[in-house]
Amino acid sequence: MSRTYKIGVQLPEVERFVPWPELIAMAQAAEAVGFDSIWLGDHLLYDLPDGTVRGPWEVWTSLAAIAAVTTRVEIGPLVASIGFHEPTMLAKQAATVDAISGGRLILGLGAGWNEREYRAFGFAFDQRVSRFEEAFGLIRRLLAGETVDYAGRFYNVVRSRIDPISRPGGPPLMIGSTSPRMLSIALPHVFAWNEWWSRFGNTPEGFARKLAEVEEHCQLAGRAPGEVQATAAVYVQAPGGAGRTMGSDEAVAQPLRGTQKELAEQLAAFASAGVDHLQLVVDPITRASIEWLGGVLELT
Repeated sequence: MSRTYKIGVQLPEVERFVPWPELIAMAQAAEAVGFDSIWLGDHLLYDLPDGTVRGPWEVWTSLAAIAAVTTRVEIGPLVASIGFHEPTMLAKQAATVDAISGGRLILGLGAGWNEREYRAFGFAFDQRVSRFEEAFGLIRRLLAGETVDYAGRFYNVVRSRIDPISRPGGPPLMIGSTSPRMLSIALPHVFAWNEWWSRFGNTPEGFARKLAEVEEHCQLAGRAPGEVQATAAVYVQAPGGAGRTMGSDEAVAQPLRGTQKELAEQLAAFASAGVDHLQLVVDPITRASIEWLGGVLELT
């Protein structure tokens, strides 16, 4: 492929129940048809509009399994909620999954948003950004190989260290937020930032506006133009798609759709708008859709 940007796919999260063997088959199909990366959401449960409750498989266990049955694709959480994990343990999990994958993990991190799952699992929902700030500092230092002593408002560790470490410097970090405060915390240290499709209207023009905003924050953080990679989750519709089940009341933008050639052109437009890495959120998210999208990848 001649393209200079990467294309990944997010495996099912809230859309439907997916038996474990099917999830593994989808991951292997995604690698086989040429996707560059595979992503899993880090969520615990959602209340659906029809009154039912649905949750995905646990993210770190799942990433470890996918790492073991693939060989080439990058993998990562889109994104890991720091509120669900003690930061020291999250760093340990990330180093382990990175090692299982042979150094293919991208560690996406965020502060979370769905209060329902926090309450259901007994996690604190208050002061999420302040908690993120402390946790992020611990995670990045531990994955860089430091021995850390820290006493803060939310976390206290004594001579904490991640051993064994997966690779020098640890896996690259990605921030899953574009809010000014979160960017001020993360941009001095991350490899990439990510924005979800509904927050920029799922259009190249909307993403270009968001990129311009983030680049201003990058400059304030002392990062050179283009130094921090821009990534975007985009909503696409494959044959048979009839609308994506949502776990929130976020605005529903129109999906990218069309023939394989038309979809390839639409993805290329995002690259022209400055995207370095796309994560496709697919309707319907099935093995058949992944294999059909392999034809799109051949045209990019």
